[in-house]
Amino acid sequence: MKKLYAIVLIAVALALPAQAQVNFGLKAGLNLTEMSLGDNAIEKAISNKSGFFVGPTVKFTLPIVGLGVDASALYDQREGRLKDSDEKLKQQTIQIPVNLRYGFGLGDIATIYLFAGPQFGFNVGNNDKKLPVGEWSLKTANISGNAGLGAMFLNHLQVSVNYNFALSKSAEVTVNGVTSKVKNNAWQIALAYYF
Repeated sequence: MKKLYAIVLIAVALALPAQAQVNFGLKAGLNLTEMSLGDNAIEKAISNKSGFFVGPTVKFTLPIVGLGVDASALYDQREGRLKDSDEKLKQQTIQIPVNLRYGFGLGDIATIYLFAGPQFGFNVGNNDKKLPVGEWSLKTANISGNAGLGAMFLNHLQVSVNYNFALSKSAEVTVNGVTSKVKNNAWQIALAYYF
């Protein structure tokens, strides 16, 4: 009897991935970045800015009703500006978000979904920048998390809003001899098209 249960479990485990649906697409959006720093005096010296992201995306719809996974490889740019100066603090990364999603709605016409997951970032821009009052030094990698919601229309067009929150520091900035850790949090608005 145990062998029969084992065979049934193996058959189900092998059959589920065969029924999963995979869609590829392109994703782009807007970052509304908030650079949080450990030191209050430095934080007052930096104003937050917007940025953008763009890149390929893939969505796996699992045969379990409503569940899916999406992942992307996004070129992401975020920046801030030193107040009373034209100096910009820019971060250019490749971001790889991997989100678990749960959708519900009207089938192929429209679906609302919730999603959450980790995001892994790798710096591709300049690591260090001299500032008139100090220095900006980016980390080569960072980890953040996503939580948000979206809507899928006609199984092709997707709109989403999420909050991306830092789980590790992304840079260090030294202003007037004071060094502070930088964490980049952002509200993100995205549009994706799946083929």
